[in-house]
Amino acid sequence: MVSSLFIGTSFIFKKKGLLRAAAAGTRAGGGGYTYLLEPLWWAGMISMIVGEIANFVAYIYAPAVLVTPLGALSIIISAVLAHFMLKERLRQMGILGCVSCIVGSVVIVIHAPQEHTPSSVQEVWDLASQPAFLIYVAASVSAVILLIVYFEPLYGQTNILVYLGICSIMGAITVMSIKAIGIAIKLTLEGINQFGYTQTWFFLSVAVFCVITQLNYLNKALDTFNAALVSPIYYVMFTTLTIVASAIMFKDWSGQNASSITSEICGFITVLSGTIILHMTRDEETSSAATGTIIWYDGDSSKALEEAHIISLNTSDYFELLSGEK
Repeated sequence: MVSSLFIGTSFIFKKKGLLRAAAAGTRAGGGGYTYLLEPLWWAGMISMIVGEIANFVAYIYAPAVLVTPLGALSIIISAVLAHFMLKERLRQMGILGCVSCIVGSVVIVIHAPQEHTPSSVQEVWDLASQPAFLIYVAASVSAVILLIVYFEPLYGQTNILVYLGICSIMGAITVMSIKAIGIAIKLTLEGINQFGYTQTWFFLSVAVFCVITQLNYLNKALDTFNAALVSPIYYVMFTTLTIVASAIMFKDWSGQNASSITSEICGFITVLSGTIILHMTRDEETSSAATGTIIWYDGDSSKALEEAHIISLNTSDYFELLSGEK
Protein backbone atom coordinates (compact mmCIF):
# COMPACT_ATOMS: atom_id res chain seq x y z
CA MET A 1 0.00 0.00 0.00
CA VAL A 2 2.89 2.38 0.79
CA SER A 3 4.44 1.49 -2.56
CA SER A 4 1.20 2.27 -4.42
CA LEU A 5 0.87 5.62 -2.66
CA PHE A 6 4.33 6.79 -3.71
CA ILE A 7 4.22 5.28 -7.21
CA GLY A 8 0.77 6.73 -7.94
CA THR A 9 2.00 10.17 -6.83
CA SER A 10 5.19 9.84 -8.88
CA PHE A 11 3.20 9.63 -12.13
CA ILE A 12 1.75 13.08 -11.45
CA PHE A 13 4.99 14.78 -10.45
CA LYS A 14 6.81 13.30 -13.44
CA LYS A 15 4.02 14.32 -15.79
CA LYS A 16 4.10 17.93 -14.54
CA GLY A 17 7.88 17.95 -14.86
CA LEU A 18 7.66 16.62 -18.41
CA LEU A 19 5.09 19.28 -19.33
CA ARG A 20 7.38 22.04 -18.05
CA ALA A 21 10.35 20.52 -19.87
CA ALA A 22 8.35 20.30 -23.11
CA ALA A 23 7.60 24.02 -22.89
CA ALA A 24 11.30 24.83 -22.56
CA GLY A 25 12.86 22.34 -24.98
CA THR A 26 12.48 19.05 -26.85
CA ARG A 27 9.77 16.76 -25.52
CA ALA A 28 10.73 13.38 -24.07
CA GLY A 29 8.39 11.77 -26.59
CA GLY A 30 10.54 13.33 -29.33
CA GLY A 31 13.80 12.09 -27.86
CA GLY A 32 14.61 15.09 -25.64
CA TYR A 33 16.10 14.91 -22.14
CA THR A 34 15.49 18.45 -20.85
CA TYR A 35 13.20 16.93 -18.22
CA LEU A 36 16.38 15.95 -16.34
CA LEU A 37 16.69 19.62 -15.36
CA GLU A 38 13.18 19.79 -13.89
CA PRO A 39 12.89 19.56 -10.05
CA LEU A 40 9.33 18.23 -10.32
CA TRP A 41 10.48 15.34 -12.50
CA TRP A 42 13.14 14.46 -9.92
CA ALA A 43 10.51 14.69 -7.16
CA GLY A 44 8.53 12.12 -9.14
CA MET A 45 11.64 9.97 -9.52
CA ILE A 46 12.36 10.07 -5.78
CA SER A 47 8.73 9.19 -5.05
CA MET A 48 8.93 6.27 -7.47
CA ILE A 49 12.21 5.05 -5.94
CA VAL A 50 10.66 5.07 -2.46
CA GLY A 51 7.68 3.14 -3.82
CA GLU A 52 9.90 0.61 -5.55
CA ILE A 53 11.94 0.11 -2.37
CA ALA A 54 8.70 -0.72 -0.55
CA ASN A 55 7.84 -3.08 -3.41
CA PHE A 56 11.30 -4.65 -3.15
CA VAL A 57 10.81 -5.41 0.53
CA ALA A 58 7.40 -6.93 -0.20
CA TYR A 59 8.86 -9.22 -2.88
CA ILE A 60 11.33 -10.60 -0.34
CA TYR A 61 8.59 -11.83 1.98
CA ALA A 62 5.68 -12.58 -0.38
CA PRO A 63 5.04 -14.18 -3.79
CA ALA A 64 5.04 -11.93 -6.87
CA VAL A 65 1.50 -13.07 -7.70
CA LEU A 66 0.34 -11.49 -4.44
CA VAL A 67 2.49 -8.34 -4.38
CA THR A 68 2.04 -7.22 -7.99
CA PRO A 69 -1.80 -7.07 -8.16
CA LEU A 70 -1.89 -4.83 -5.08
CA GLY A 71 -0.34 -2.13 -7.26
CA ALA A 72 -3.90 -1.41 -8.42
CA LEU A 73 -4.13 1.16 -5.65
CA SER A 74 -1.66 3.34 -7.56
CA ILE A 75 -4.23 3.60 -10.37
CA ILE A 76 -6.77 5.22 -8.08
CA ILE A 77 -4.18 7.60 -6.62
CA SER A 78 -2.76 8.72 -9.97
CA ALA A 79 -6.21 9.06 -11.59
CA VAL A 80 -7.58 11.19 -8.73
CA LEU A 81 -4.47 13.37 -8.56
CA ALA A 82 -4.49 13.79 -12.36
CA HIS A 83 -8.10 14.97 -12.12
CA PHE A 84 -7.21 17.75 -9.65
CA MET A 85 -3.58 18.60 -10.46
CA LEU A 86 -3.37 18.02 -14.22
CA LYS A 87 -6.98 18.90 -15.04
CA GLU A 88 -7.32 15.52 -16.79
CA ARG A 89 -10.99 15.05 -16.12
CA LEU A 90 -11.99 11.72 -14.60
CA ARG A 91 -15.56 11.00 -15.65
CA GLN A 92 -18.02 8.62 -14.01
CA MET A 93 -17.14 5.84 -16.46
CA GLY A 94 -13.47 6.41 -15.67
CA ILE A 95 -14.22 5.97 -11.98
CA LEU A 96 -16.07 2.74 -12.81
CA GLY A 97 -13.03 1.55 -14.74
CA CYS A 98 -10.74 2.22 -11.77
CA VAL A 99 -13.11 0.42 -9.40
CA SER A 100 -13.22 -2.58 -11.77
CA CYS A 101 -9.41 -2.73 -11.72
CA ILE A 102 -9.45 -2.75 -7.92
CA VAL A 103 -12.17 -5.43 -7.68
CA GLY A 104 -10.33 -7.66 -10.15
CA SER A 105 -7.10 -7.26 -8.22
CA VAL A 106 -8.79 -8.19 -4.94
CA VAL A 107 -10.18 -11.37 -6.52
CA ILE A 108 -6.70 -12.26 -7.81
CA VAL A 109 -5.14 -11.69 -4.39
CA ILE A 110 -7.78 -13.76 -2.57
CA HIS A 111 -7.29 -16.74 -4.86
CA ALA A 112 -3.56 -16.35 -5.51
CA PRO A 113 -1.54 -19.57 -5.25
CA GLN A 114 1.09 -20.19 -2.61
CA GLU A 115 4.62 -19.69 -3.90
CA HIS A 116 7.59 -21.78 -2.83
CA THR A 117 10.28 -19.39 -1.62
CA PRO A 118 13.76 -20.47 -2.81
CA SER A 119 16.36 -20.92 -0.08
CA SER A 120 19.34 -19.67 -2.12
CA VAL A 121 20.29 -17.70 -5.22
CA GLN A 122 21.54 -20.93 -6.78
CA GLU A 123 18.04 -22.37 -6.49
CA VAL A 124 16.62 -19.27 -8.19
CA TRP A 125 19.22 -19.70 -10.95
CA ASP A 126 18.10 -23.29 -11.45
CA LEU A 127 14.50 -22.11 -11.80
CA ALA A 128 15.53 -19.39 -14.26
CA SER A 129 17.46 -21.96 -16.32
CA GLN A 130 14.40 -24.10 -16.99
CA PRO A 131 13.66 -24.51 -20.73
CA ALA A 132 10.14 -23.07 -20.34
CA PHE A 133 11.41 -19.88 -18.71
CA LEU A 134 14.29 -19.53 -21.16
CA ILE A 135 11.75 -19.67 -23.99
CA TYR A 136 9.69 -16.99 -22.23
CA VAL A 137 12.75 -14.74 -21.84
CA ALA A 138 13.75 -15.25 -25.49
CA ALA A 139 10.22 -14.36 -26.64
CA SER A 140 10.18 -11.29 -24.37
CA VAL A 141 13.54 -9.98 -25.60
CA SER A 142 12.49 -10.56 -29.22
CA ALA A 143 9.22 -8.67 -28.64
CA VAL A 144 11.05 -5.73 -27.05
CA ILE A 145 13.55 -5.51 -29.92
CA LEU A 146 10.69 -5.63 -32.45
CA LEU A 147 8.78 -2.88 -30.61
CA ILE A 148 11.84 -0.63 -30.35
CA VAL A 149 13.22 -1.15 -33.86
CA TYR A 150 10.05 -1.40 -35.94
CA PHE A 151 6.92 -0.26 -34.10
CA GLU A 152 8.25 2.71 -32.10
CA PRO A 153 9.29 4.83 -35.13
CA LEU A 154 5.95 4.18 -36.84
CA TYR A 155 3.40 4.09 -34.03
CA GLY A 156 5.13 5.25 -30.84
CA GLN A 157 3.49 8.70 -30.88
CA THR A 158 0.00 7.41 -31.68
CA ASN A 159 -0.36 4.02 -29.99
CA ILE A 160 0.11 3.91 -26.22
CA LEU A 161 0.68 0.13 -26.27
CA VAL A 162 4.08 0.50 -27.96
CA TYR A 163 5.81 2.35 -25.11
CA LEU A 164 3.91 0.55 -22.38
CA GLY A 165 4.50 -2.82 -24.03
CA ILE A 166 8.25 -2.26 -23.77
CA CYS A 167 7.92 -1.13 -20.13
CA SER A 168 5.71 -4.06 -19.15
CA ILE A 169 7.77 -6.79 -20.79
CA MET A 170 10.97 -5.47 -19.25
CA GLY A 171 9.15 -4.98 -15.95
CA ALA A 172 8.20 -8.65 -15.67
CA ILE A 173 11.84 -9.66 -16.14
CA THR A 174 12.85 -7.01 -13.60
CA VAL A 175 10.56 -8.51 -10.96
CA MET A 176 12.05 -11.97 -11.42
CA SER A 177 15.55 -10.49 -11.01
CA ILE A 178 14.53 -8.41 -8.00
CA LYS A 179 13.05 -11.51 -6.39
CA ALA A 180 16.45 -13.20 -6.65
CA ILE A 181 18.29 -10.12 -5.33
CA GLY A 182 15.84 -9.84 -2.44
CA ILE A 183 16.43 -13.46 -1.46
CA ALA A 184 20.20 -12.86 -1.66
CA ILE A 185 19.98 -9.83 0.64
CA LYS A 186 17.71 -11.63 3.11
CA LEU A 187 19.99 -14.67 3.35
CA THR A 188 23.11 -12.49 3.58
CA LEU A 189 21.60 -10.56 6.51
CA GLU A 190 20.89 -13.92 8.15
CA GLY A 191 24.58 -14.80 7.90
CA ILE A 192 24.59 -16.83 4.66
CA ASN A 193 26.54 -14.69 2.20
CA GLN A 194 25.06 -14.85 -1.32
CA PHE A 195 27.13 -12.12 -2.95
CA GLY A 196 30.00 -14.47 -3.58
CA TYR A 197 27.94 -16.11 -6.32
CA THR A 198 28.22 -14.89 -9.92
CA GLN A 199 24.49 -15.45 -10.33
CA THR A 200 23.67 -12.75 -7.77
CA TRP A 201 25.59 -10.12 -9.73
CA PHE A 202 24.05 -11.33 -12.98
CA PHE A 203 20.54 -10.85 -11.58
CA LEU A 204 21.56 -7.40 -10.30
CA SER A 205 22.90 -6.39 -13.74
CA VAL A 206 19.71 -7.56 -15.46
CA ALA A 207 17.56 -5.64 -12.96
CA VAL A 208 19.53 -2.39 -13.45
CA PHE A 209 19.40 -2.63 -17.25
CA CYS A 210 15.66 -3.39 -17.26
CA VAL A 211 14.85 -0.58 -14.81
CA ILE A 212 16.74 2.00 -16.91
CA THR A 213 14.92 0.83 -20.06
CA GLN A 214 11.56 0.97 -18.28
CA LEU A 215 12.12 4.51 -17.02
CA ASN A 216 13.14 5.75 -20.46
CA TYR A 217 10.02 4.46 -22.21
CA LEU A 218 7.71 5.25 -19.31
CA ASN A 219 8.83 8.88 -19.57
CA LYS A 220 8.01 8.84 -23.28
CA ALA A 221 4.57 7.36 -22.57
CA LEU A 222 3.79 9.96 -19.87
CA ASP A 223 4.96 12.80 -22.10
CA THR A 224 2.91 11.64 -25.06
CA PHE A 225 -0.31 10.34 -23.49
CA ASN A 226 -2.75 11.17 -20.70
CA ALA A 227 -1.37 10.19 -17.26
CA ALA A 228 -4.79 8.92 -16.16
CA LEU A 229 -4.60 6.46 -19.06
CA VAL A 230 -0.92 5.49 -18.84
CA SER A 231 -1.13 4.35 -15.22
CA PRO A 232 -3.97 1.76 -15.48
CA ILE A 233 -2.86 0.31 -18.82
CA TYR A 234 0.71 -0.03 -17.59
CA TYR A 235 -0.58 -1.68 -14.43
CA VAL A 236 -2.69 -4.24 -16.29
CA MET A 237 0.03 -5.17 -18.78
CA PHE A 238 2.78 -5.25 -16.18
CA THR A 239 0.71 -7.28 -13.70
CA THR A 240 -0.39 -9.80 -16.32
CA LEU A 241 3.11 -10.39 -17.67
CA THR A 242 4.62 -10.56 -14.18
CA ILE A 243 2.13 -13.19 -13.05
CA VAL A 244 2.72 -15.19 -16.24
CA ALA A 245 6.50 -15.00 -15.78
CA SER A 246 6.20 -15.96 -12.10
CA ALA A 247 3.91 -18.88 -12.96
CA ILE A 248 6.41 -20.21 -15.51
CA MET A 249 9.48 -19.70 -13.34
CA PHE A 250 8.12 -20.64 -9.91
CA LYS A 251 5.28 -22.95 -11.08
CA ASP A 252 2.76 -21.04 -8.93
CA TRP A 253 -0.31 -22.86 -10.21
CA SER A 254 0.86 -26.41 -9.62
CA GLY A 255 -1.51 -28.07 -7.17
CA GLN A 256 -4.29 -25.47 -7.47
CA ASN A 257 -7.84 -26.62 -8.04
CA ALA A 258 -10.03 -25.59 -10.97
CA SER A 259 -12.15 -23.26 -8.79
CA SER A 260 -9.18 -21.12 -7.74
CA ILE A 261 -7.80 -20.92 -11.28
CA THR A 262 -11.23 -19.92 -12.62
CA SER A 263 -11.54 -17.21 -9.96
CA GLU A 264 -8.14 -15.81 -10.92
CA ILE A 265 -9.12 -15.73 -14.59
CA CYS A 266 -12.32 -13.87 -13.66
CA GLY A 267 -10.21 -11.41 -11.71
CA PHE A 268 -8.05 -10.76 -14.77
CA ILE A 269 -11.12 -10.29 -16.97
CA THR A 270 -12.52 -7.77 -14.48
CA VAL A 271 -9.26 -5.80 -14.49
CA LEU A 272 -9.11 -5.84 -18.29
CA SER A 273 -12.75 -4.69 -18.46
CA GLY A 274 -11.86 -1.72 -16.28
CA THR A 275 -9.06 -0.80 -18.66
CA ILE A 276 -11.39 -0.99 -21.67
CA ILE A 277 -13.84 1.33 -19.90
CA LEU A 278 -11.03 3.81 -19.30
CA HIS A 279 -10.10 3.56 -22.99
CA MET A 280 -13.66 4.30 -24.04
CA THR A 281 -13.85 7.28 -21.70
CA ARG A 282 -10.62 8.69 -23.09
CA ASP A 283 -11.77 8.16 -26.69
CA GLU A 284 -14.91 10.18 -25.98
CA GLU A 285 -12.85 13.03 -24.54
CA THR A 286 -10.45 12.97 -27.51
CA SER A 287 -13.34 12.98 -29.99
CA SER A 288 -14.93 15.91 -28.20
CA ALA A 289 -11.67 17.86 -28.00
CA ALA A 290 -10.99 17.33 -31.72
CA THR A 291 -14.14 19.18 -32.71
CA GLY A 292 -14.01 22.99 -33.08
CA THR A 293 -15.91 25.89 -34.53
CA ILE A 294 -14.63 27.90 -37.49
CA ILE A 295 -16.15 31.30 -38.23
CA TRP A 296 -15.43 33.17 -41.43
CA TYR A 297 -17.21 35.81 -43.46
CA ASP A 298 -17.48 37.18 -46.99
CA GLY A 299 -17.34 40.94 -47.62
CA ASP A 300 -16.29 43.78 -45.36
CA SER A 301 -16.21 43.74 -41.58
CA SER A 302 -19.44 45.75 -41.24
CA LYS A 303 -21.36 42.85 -42.69
CA ALA A 304 -19.41 40.19 -40.85
CA LEU A 305 -22.22 39.11 -38.54
CA GLU A 306 -24.77 39.14 -41.35
CA GLU A 307 -22.66 37.07 -43.68
CA ALA A 308 -20.91 34.86 -41.12
CA HIS A 309 -20.79 31.16 -41.87
CA ILE A 310 -20.41 28.89 -38.87
CA ILE A 311 -19.49 25.24 -39.19
CA SER A 312 -18.28 22.47 -36.92
CA LEU A 313 -15.52 20.20 -38.16
CA ASN A 314 -12.94 17.75 -36.87
CA THR A 315 -9.20 18.30 -36.77
CA SER A 316 -8.38 16.61 -40.08
CA ASP A 317 -11.01 18.70 -41.91
CA TYR A 318 -9.56 21.85 -40.34
CA PHE A 319 -6.09 21.22 -41.73
CA GLU A 320 -7.52 20.34 -45.13
CA LEU A 321 -9.40 23.66 -45.03
CA LEU A 322 -6.21 25.57 -44.24
CA SER A 323 -4.29 23.84 -47.01
CA GLY A 324 -6.97 24.69 -49.56
CA GLU A 325 -8.03 21.09 -50.12
CA LYS A 326 -11.55 21.97 -48.86
